[in-house]
Amino acid sequence: MHDYLDLLKTANKDAIRTRRKETAARLAQPKKGFLRFREPYEALHHLHAQFTDFSKDAVTIGLAEELHEADRHLVHEAMRSFMPWRKGPYNVFGVEIDAEWQSWRKWNRLLPALPDLTGKVVADLGCNNGYYMFRMLPHKPRCVVGLEPLLQHYYCFKTLRRLAGADELFIELMGVEDIPLFPTCFDVVFLMGIIYHRISPVEMLREIRAAMQPGGVLIIESQAIPGEEPMALFPEERYAKVPGTYFVPTASCLRNWLIRTGFTEVEIFCSHPMSNEEQRKTTWMTFESYEDFLDPRNPALTVEGYPAPLRVFLRAVNP
Repeated sequence: MHDYLDLLKTANKDAIRTRRKETAARLAQPKKGFLRFREPYEALHHLHAQFTDFSKDAVTIGLAEELHEADRHLVHEAMRSFMPWRKGPYNVFGVEIDAEWQSWRKWNRLLPALPDLTGKVVADLGCNNGYYMFRMLPHKPRCVVGLEPLLQHYYCFKTLRRLAGADELFIELMGVEDIPLFPTCFDVVFLMGIIYHRISPVEMLREIRAAMQPGGVLIIESQAIPGEEPMALFPEERYAKVPGTYFVPTASCLRNWLIRTGFTEVEIFCSHPMSNEEQRKTTWMTFESYEDFLDPRNPALTVEGYPAPLRVFLRAVNP
């Protein structure tokens, strides 16, 4: 598939293509911040995997025996250049990448509520390095479009996608705030680990709904606080050491946000406490992780004294 925009009837295609040209011109500049991730992407341009497997916990792109030693070393160094790895695991030509998040656990939790993706146009908002996009491929979507504003994840995904030859996957260097460029475009939207980072979550949900086809399905996963009442925590400064956290809802609060923005058939289908088995430091993500965010004397609280997070999953339909 040459360009997923050819499939979309209502997207603001001229505006999107103008943004692409502006982005390409900006990234072509020889700035250190751009080169840090562009150079490893370019270094692997000659490599293409013969074997891929997107059905297992670790997304597998290529086997070690497909490459000579020099290229295996090149792959290893390129993958290290994309650190820290937040989502995974991956196995790239035998290089085992143990990311901070055991993302297969989240994927397995949403599988019971996964809509039929066959032939569908799908969006993954805040797609990071594309782990969930690769996991969607066995479900035969027509295309999956990821929006990701961070250069590190953008180039990491582009590298993995090209190595894998995953022509159904696309990425734009955009954020969820750019979703109005895609009116009535998507059959299925994934919004995972994003909403509590938005200062206006209800407005964002309205914009996402406007980007969906009638009958389209939204899968949303969020950090949440315990409790039955429909309320949200608004931290004074940080929540679990993260400064860019605004409204952290209860599951029922998030459900009400969806209903108030016009979604129907809103279902809370999973809720579970976080643990340091799922999110932790590794040799591929060496900074602070989940256990550092909790009060060491009381793991039911964050270091700021707020309730420790749950993770909740909801499914909703755009009528």
